[in-house]
Amino acid sequence: MTVPAVTLSASGRPAGDSDTGVTGHAGAPGDAHSILERQRARESSARTYARSFPIVPARAHGMTIEGVDGRRYLDCLSGAGTLALGHNHPVVRDALRRTLDSGAPLHVLDLATPEKDDFTDALFETLPPAFADRARVHFCGPAGTDAVEAALKLTQTATGRRGVLAFTGAYHGMTAGALAATGSVAVKEPVPGAGAAGGEVTRLPYPYAYRCPFGVGGERGAELAATYTERLLDDPSGGVVRPAAMILEVVQGEGGAVPAPDSWLREMRRVTRERGIPLIVDEVQTGVGRTGAYWAIEHSGAVPDVMVMSKAIGGGLPLAVIVYDRDYDGWLPGAHTGTFRGNTLAMATGAATLRHVTREGLAERAATVGARMSARLDGLRSELPLIGDVRGRGLMIGVEIVDPDGPLDSCGSRPVAPGLAARVQEGCLERGLILELGGRFGSTVRLLPPLVITDEEAESVLERLTEAIAEAAKTATATKSAGVSGRAA
Repeated sequence: MTVPAVTLSASGRPAGDSDTGVTGHAGAPGDAHSILERQRARESSARTYARSFPIVPARAHGMTIEGVDGRRYLDCLSGAGTLALGHNHPVVRDALRRTLDSGAPLHVLDLATPEKDDFTDALFETLPPAFADRARVHFCGPAGTDAVEAALKLTQTATGRRGVLAFTGAYHGMTAGALAATGSVAVKEPVPGAGAAGGEVTRLPYPYAYRCPFGVGGERGAELAATYTERLLDDPSGGVVRPAAMILEVVQGEGGAVPAPDSWLREMRRVTRERGIPLIVDEVQTGVGRTGAYWAIEHSGAVPDVMVMSKAIGGGLPLAVIVYDRDYDGWLPGAHTGTFRGNTLAMATGAATLRHVTREGLAERAATVGARMSARLDGLRSELPLIGDVRGRGLMIGVEIVDPDGPLDSCGSRPVAPGLAARVQEGCLERGLILELGGRFGSTVRLLPPLVITDEEAESVLERLTEAIAEAAKTATATKSAGVSGRAA
């Protein structure tokens, strides 16, 4: 992922911030600069979000983060989609207190506990009935990337095959197999052996209407992507040995909030089923109501063989599982294990979160608010031509920033503008709005607010983002004008 730096003032705050507050440690304002300096001196150069957001959070509630300097921010990152209910939601805090006060063991590897049993009940209640009736669950290491590894290993064991079908634009994690299935070259280039996943990875075209791999866009582009996949798999000279699985995201998150058409997803299910290829759906970021359905695959009606889940299922604490059709349950004991699969607190907060999302209709709320926000942003395209495309599903929204003076391609799209996108991100931070970049060249502004976002907060997000885009446009115009004047002189 792209992580542009934000310019710091001498105080350690984003450039343009006022130097107010008294000195103190976390919880007392004013010590951001020294904390950030120690972080830079002691943490690895692989740190990411800390580069984009040089702030030091001290408190957080709902969608609001307060830094040690007293500044407040609206958080449209939500732990990369982890915090479905925002920060410190009462439902999560009550589950934590209740579990701690009960004296429950906090770590017992993969032994059965009441909390684990309750979490499994809560999880299975959310699944599509046709999937839940045949489901098995496996608790993985506490990160989505380990769950992806488990899913790949599961299907390889069940089929006796090794290859994997994956897609352009995909992001599945940073461990070996997950990284091999990931499409981003940027995250793979520095990693020796990143192309090896215990088998060959065949890269397939993901339908991306704005930058269609076939240069046609729209429904026709998705149709061509499906046709290409089917013909490649059936071509005896296509070079693809029948694989162990296909893995895909219903909405590509790190890939730039690119949603797959429901018709294409149904085609991928048909293609894989007819050829005996297990279908793995990565719901790490799209799950738990974010896209307007509890699980994003439900929009299409397709039923996968394996679902990969993490992030929001733990209620903000580390937890990852795979849920899969029982026919694939051919593992031997210990085939995929890990010390921290028995996180009792995460199971308690996860169960509470899953049920709260259902009880309060937060998936439906995400669909309604997300559609409204997307429509507002899309309506700004003529006024703010830096906005090339607005896309996504529910509260998983991408705004692709482009060079408005660049040439149009065959799909009518302008060139990416990662520098302008970085200016938009910086402008948002200066206005107290935290959001991330993603997509090709880091040119897409990504919105991942919590599902509990209020109408007032949504309005404030739109206002701040619009102001930041408008300011970036003015700066770009002024820079170009100065460059023209300089050449003329």
